[in-house]
Amino acid sequence: MSKLEIHQFPIRGDNYAVLLHDEDANVTASIDAGSAAAIADELRKKGWSLTHIFTTHHHGDHTEGNEALKQEFGCTIVGPRAEAARVPGIDRPVSEGDEVSFGRFTFNILETGGHTAGHISFVEPNEAVAFVGDTLFTLGCGRVFEGDAQTMWASLSKLMQLPDDTKIYCGHEYTQANARFALTIEPENEALQTRAKQIDELRARGEPTVPTTMAEEKATNPFLRPHSSAIRARLNLQDAADWQVFGEIRARKDNA
Repeated sequence: MSKLEIHQFPIRGDNYAVLLHDEDANVTASIDAGSAAAIADELRKKGWSLTHIFTTHHHGDHTEGNEALKQEFGCTIVGPRAEAARVPGIDRPVSEGDEVSFGRFTFNILETGGHTAGHISFVEPNEAVAFVGDTLFTLGCGRVFEGDAQTMWASLSKLMQLPDDTKIYCGHEYTQANARFALTIEPENEALQTRAKQIDELRARGEPTVPTTMAEEKATNPFLRPHSSAIRARLNLQDAADWQVFGEIRARKDNA
């Protein structure tokens, strides 16, 4: 019995597209669809036919290709119920607690709002993999456009409950800039120092920094570390709630 095949490739400069394939069931899904032409070209190279699009949120760089791909392949578009009116071509709106069958695999839906109000993540627990769109990045997190810091922190906290070995696929290659910023927030973090050097080496070779793992993020991503006494002291927020510390980190990143 084959495993879930995951094929990641860059599009639109700094976006990542991801194709999922179950050979036994002959089904293929795209995580979001930022470019119909690039995704269709990659499908042709792999010899796959698109059966599903799993949409994490409504932003155009994640949905622009929906309707053209649906017209070409007749695929089913699954997306957030709370943003159904803003997801082109949506067939199946889903919300937290729903399950999405994909061949022999089953994805659980988590609501991870904050970047957009209805953002969702797709988690396959048996494969230990999560597709989190623009909620969590390697060493970063998404800007809070349609929610607030408390909502975004609740979403990140939810993702932090995933097992440490969960592979995290996100929507963008922002890691090098995220690492530089992270070092301004927690420069004494030795794991972060080491990781920042590794990331520079990866990017120098043109290699991706995605996927990451939940364990790596919890150890080095400042947005997941508002409990850190060093971070709290640096921000002079020793007695603040975690979400307030997170909000200050996010505000500093926005203004960096």
